[in-house]
Amino acid sequence: MLETHAFGVFVPTNAKYLILGSFTVKKYTGDPNLDWFYVTPVNQFWPIIEKVYDVKLPDKKSKEDLFTKLRIALSDIIYQCERRDGTNLDANLINFVYNTPNIRTILSENKIEKIFFTSKFVEKEYKKKLKELVEEFPKVELLTLPSPSPRYAAMRKGEKVQRYKEILPKII
Repeated sequence: MLETHAFGVFVPTNAKYLILGSFTVKKYTGDPNLDWFYVTPVNQFWPIIEKVYDVKLPDKKSKEDLFTKLRIALSDIIYQCERRDGTNLDANLINFVYNTPNIRTILSENKIEKIFFTSKFVEKEYKKKLKELVEEFPKVELLTLPSPSPRYAAMRKGEKVQRYKEILPKII
């Protein structure tokens, strides 16, 4: 069954950075105060971000407020897809419709300096399938964060926190 991305995009005023993930989770809480990107309890993204910026992010608004202050936009590279086995794993996502129009709009309407990919999978898909955006916006620096998935075991969570601190922008 073809699924459409549930969260759209988040773009604060004067965005300078863009974090790109793959696709939204299949199941989320149904609570609009909690549901947003990387909402599953096993995904380490928000716990990593809390450590990097020494903040608590209990709800969607606090996350939006932090990313507004940091001038970080959020989107995923996939707009629609199907899932094998009904799981959230990137390896089980198939039949992609890429989110090229929304990403192009973010890049065109903002002075994006850096795109941060949430995994090597996302980086590979972006460079291969959204190659026209790489060519259209050649000055945008492309950086890959360690995957926040607990399945990415090449790094412990503390090591991921350190890498995110080194790569992501500081609070101004």
